[in-house]
Amino acid sequence: MDLIATTAALAEACTRLSAHPFVTVDTEFMRETTYYPKLCLIQMAAPDGTGVLVDPLSPDLDLAPFFALMGDEGVVKVFHSARQDLEIIWLLGGLLPQPFFDTQVAAMVCGYGDSVSYEQLVNDVAKAKIDKSSRFTDWSRRPLSDAQLSYALSDVTHLVKVYEVLAGQLLSTDRGEWLDEEMSVLTSPETYRADPASAWRRLAGRMRKPREIAVLMEVAAWREREAQSRNVPRGRILKDEAVIDVATSAPRSVEALGRLRSIPAGFERSRTGTDILAAVERGFARDLSEIALPERTRSRGGNGALVELLKVLLKAVCETEGVAPKIIATVDDLEAIAEDDAADVAVLHGWRRALFGEKALALKSGRLALSAERGRVVVRELA
Repeated sequence: MDLIATTAALAEACTRLSAHPFVTVDTEFMRETTYYPKLCLIQMAAPDGTGVLVDPLSPDLDLAPFFALMGDEGVVKVFHSARQDLEIIWLLGGLLPQPFFDTQVAAMVCGYGDSVSYEQLVNDVAKAKIDKSSRFTDWSRRPLSDAQLSYALSDVTHLVKVYEVLAGQLLSTDRGEWLDEEMSVLTSPETYRADPASAWRRLAGRMRKPREIAVLMEVAAWREREAQSRNVPRGRILKDEAVIDVATSAPRSVEALGRLRSIPAGFERSRTGTDILAAVERGFARDLSEIALPERTRSRGGNGALVELLKVLLKAVCETEGVAPKIIATVDDLEAIAEDDAADVAVLHGWRRALFGEKALALKSGRLALSAERGRVVVRELA
């Protein structure tokens, strides 16, 4: 089983693959010790089962032919759980595959659950088994073993059948448009731009004080810039727990910083400690009137019972329609509906509104009821 290691061989392989209506794609990468992923292997397969393995670590290989194939609008690029694969393609090639299909998203629309594993999907759809023994190996080491190469190739060859079955199910149920919104998020460059100014959002949790949010914004942005410039994981700069601790405690002196349990001993007197204190001061300098709390941190009042009813309704509708709840609405969406009939959430727009949103509003207004029959929740419209 040979690895493509030259640009000429890659160009020839991509030319062959481009003659097919679709190509399945996967990547193997490492990022345990880096901020940016290190691409170690590319796998592709055609509908006829022909597989291709590409060695991006080869000094004699330029990935330009691969990126050209990813941008070929005449070939559908099929991935499973594509976010990290697409991030790598965006970072290295400056483009995102078009047209594009994610079988994990399609599986949710087709009723295989919120987060069905690839192994389970292959087992259910392709009636095949995947040897997972090489999943957590070091893909950056050379040479790669036959077992590693066989595992990597199976990921894309089985994906051919998975795609064909799911695409057929979507066509027969006329649910193709349901994927459009999810796919548009995955193929938007904004999804993969790691903006330091937005790094705080992942850590805000249930913070409700504008001052804490202001300090968090500055400390998280500083950490993100440091991690990017040094190409190391965020935790190597400062762990999440410490960032949150600094934001809530807001130390303004070396001594105060040193008293935080999440800060290693002596850390407060290092250059990094100085940078953290400077970030805290920038947080204090922010205009608190301009700090908007994340929507999910705002209190929803006494709507807990109604939210629970909406969860039951969502599960009942999804069981009836054969679609995963995650693709329809999040808990935040349900909380927003419980508070406001006109909430600006995805589930009150388009096909989601027709499928579930209208029922949620009807339940809230007393025009719809839930009952139990033979162990199942039944949705009934009231006169």
